[in-house]
Amino acid sequence: MSNTTMAVTSTNTGARVKRGIFKTLEYLALLLACFIALLPIISSFMTSFKTGEEYGTTNAMTPPANWFNFDNYVQVWTEGNMLEAFLTSASVVIVVVAVSVMMGSMLAYVLNRFRFPGNGLIRNLFMIATLIPGIAMQVTNYQIMRDLGFLNSIVGYMILMSGTDVISIYIFLQYFENLDGALDESAVLEGCTYFGVFFKILLPLTKPAIITVAVLKGVGVYNEYYNANLYLQSNTWKTISTALYSFSGPFKSSYNIICAGVLLTLIPSLLVFLIFQKHVYAGLASGSVKG
Repeated sequence: MSNTTMAVTSTNTGARVKRGIFKTLEYLALLLACFIALLPIISSFMTSFKTGEEYGTTNAMTPPANWFNFDNYVQVWTEGNMLEAFLTSASVVIVVVAVSVMMGSMLAYVLNRFRFPGNGLIRNLFMIATLIPGIAMQVTNYQIMRDLGFLNSIVGYMILMSGTDVISIYIFLQYFENLDGALDESAVLEGCTYFGVFFKILLPLTKPAIITVAVLKGVGVYNEYYNANLYLQSNTWKTISTALYSFSGPFKSSYNIICAGVLLTLIPSLLVFLIFQKHVYAGLASGSVKG
């Protein structure tokens, strides 16, 4: 065997070894990420079956003595008024998602299809808005909500949460950029109005983007706690997150009951994500490539 052949063979072997090492590191990183993500869920699952005394005397990863102890689930469902909280959160999610999808798609349509002075400035302002921490706007938001009489109002809370979602605008913008402008021109030449072009032609073509925005926005609103606790302080309206907070106090927190409630609230959002995950991934991926 010549020196050249031996060198080529050695190079190929080294390349295969490197690829094997990189693949091993990738799988190890994925396993570590899965472990970190699943650890809190596993801990909450085991804690939800423990009694108060058992929770106080064991660590978070100790299995419960009785896996069929559903008292915590019954207690959180009855004392926390979880059914009413579910209905309230579902109502908020439906309204907020519908408004956010319509606002985001319409704004993206105008910014993408119409060229006017200030178009670029508006896009840049939306980009700047994403850089401002939300907590920095809370004083101003609270003053506006108070002056409008929206404190302890479910309608006011819906309006607040329906505020312009910059991420949804950019998702729709990417989709509109992938749609040929000839569709608009042909429809307009046939006598279709701009509203007709948007609602009858373009909006149906952005179904993956609509599902992506709806899932991301819906899960975010469903899990939202800060604004719900700040603007819905009365006991009249309680969302899922604020209902769970009723089991926490300055002197004692029933974390075993809270874990049971967390798992109950996790089921709807988990089911929605599992059902629409393909559409979400497709919406994020296809919107990132301009064809």
